[in-house]
Amino acid sequence: MKRILGFLRPYARRMSLGFAIKFIGTIGELWLPWILTHMINNIVPLQRLGLIFLWGGLMVFCSGVCVAANITANRMASAVARDTTRAVRHSLYERIAYLSCAQIDRVGVPSLVSRLTTDTYNVHQMVGMIQRLGVRAPIMLVGGILMTLTLDVPSTLILLATVPLIGISVTYVSMKGIPLFQKLQTSIDALVRIVRENITGARVIKALSRGEHEVARFGRQNAETSGREVRANIVMGLGQPIMNILLNAGMVAVILLGARRVYAGQMEPGTIVAFLSYFTIIAGAMMGLTRLFVIFSRSNASANRIAEILDMPADLAVVESPASDSPWHVEFDDVSFSYNKRGHAVEHISFRLRRGESLGIIGATGSGKTTIVNLLMRFYDVDSGAVRIDGRDVRSIDEETLHTMFGVAFQSDAVFSDTVRENIALGRAVSQEDIDRAIENAQAGYIASLADGQAQHLNAQGTNLSGGQRQRLLIARALAGHPDILILDDSSSALDYRTDADLRLALRKNYSDVTSILIASRVSSIAHCTQIIVMDEGRVIGQGTHQELLKSCPVYADIAKTQMGGGLSA
Repeated sequence: MKRILGFLRPYARRMSLGFAIKFIGTIGELWLPWILTHMINNIVPLQRLGLIFLWGGLMVFCSGVCVAANITANRMASAVARDTTRAVRHSLYERIAYLSCAQIDRVGVPSLVSRLTTDTYNVHQMVGMIQRLGVRAPIMLVGGILMTLTLDVPSTLILLATVPLIGISVTYVSMKGIPLFQKLQTSIDALVRIVRENITGARVIKALSRGEHEVARFGRQNAETSGREVRANIVMGLGQPIMNILLNAGMVAVILLGARRVYAGQMEPGTIVAFLSYFTIIAGAMMGLTRLFVIFSRSNASANRIAEILDMPADLAVVESPASDSPWHVEFDDVSFSYNKRGHAVEHISFRLRRGESLGIIGATGSGKTTIVNLLMRFYDVDSGAVRIDGRDVRSIDEETLHTMFGVAFQSDAVFSDTVRENIALGRAVSQEDIDRAIENAQAGYIASLADGQAQHLNAQGTNLSGGQRQRLLIARALAGHPDILILDDSSSALDYRTDADLRLALRKNYSDVTSILIASRVSSIAHCTQIIVMDEGRVIGQGTHQELLKSCPVYADIAKTQMGGGLSA
């Protein structure tokens, strides 16, 4: 919670002004019952109409001040809550953008989405209510008690007897409710995950007629989330009935005592009327505090979840490492890595590439091909060994410098809801000439035939493009930034053989100084590479040129024979 409260510092002056205005309005409300008592006890018996109108006008004036002050303060509170939540959401999104892949894997995308939406909304409610009820309710409670002390001490003592009991019950309920709200947010994370999976996988679900199964799965999680929310709200809802019972019992006692004291001439009728008004004010203040405790309990759980992300340390800090004068542009030196730190995803991977050379990687699904790319781009840190670029360990290169070296196209990469041009440029300082050149070399000439050309608006994930069109767009994006290292991770799988061959020819001709790493499932896509490695269960089982592997690696030779028949030569 302290981490979130730090976002309120820039708005301290606005909040102070809002508190002052709220204070004025609240004090005005406290004076209204006292004025009414004075009128009943002292003014009405005089039977002077002018004085009655004078004091009545004073009540109207106080009411007007209260209304104006409360409206103004509430509007200021809403503005502060809006601006604070916007700052929290921006900082949270910015931090998420710089989380390492390992941290994102650990937290989970659905949980991050939930923290950006549900949790920030809970913080918004808390900030607003602190400024509204957080000032008004305590003043009304304490001020109401003090005002009743000036009217009748014995009746006030009855009221004071109920306050500690109410405080104890509210505190106990809040302590029980906070853990329940934390569990509720975990259930919301799971619910968001299922919704996200169903939306992104809608085509698969429809194709396999699994709609009923997914509806049932969502229903189970929805029922669990609803159940946890009901339990949390039941626990937190106990505070108000308990408070009402205690307050109403106290009010009955005050009325009984007041009636006896009025009958005995020890209290005036106007005093008991005012006392009941103050009792109502105090009851409202206690209800406000109870409501504030409920909101605080829920938002406290959300604030802790947000702070967990904001305070998450940098996972891939730059480390000092001396650079060596190496002839190799890209070098893997006996690299081993595990995602869960138990079983290696890849182990003992070694290869070296000079600038302008190309590496082809082929192997079965799950053999560790993409992991090699993830380690080269330092999405994860190696467990042992070293990955070097131009003789420098990638761990010694700052993230921005490192990633500007690469042009990357993954098989299922992101296409954003924007124009074709912006999807290729992707916010980089890329000239129109660079974009045109990248489109030509990526064999993406179809873009010119689109209704609006490069200004054509694409749907999210490129759903208004075919698979081959989408892949060529992604390859154009990778080429547009003049990369030193080009990575194509199975990014030509949807291309026909002719287009794939034209793409490879364009890369060899126009990007001869770019070091290329090609991950493919087709031998024809990598047969021309300077070096090829064959992966199986995280290990290199074959390494060499196409012709060398045909002779030395039975697995590669079998793949080539299956795909190319008798045409085994490059």
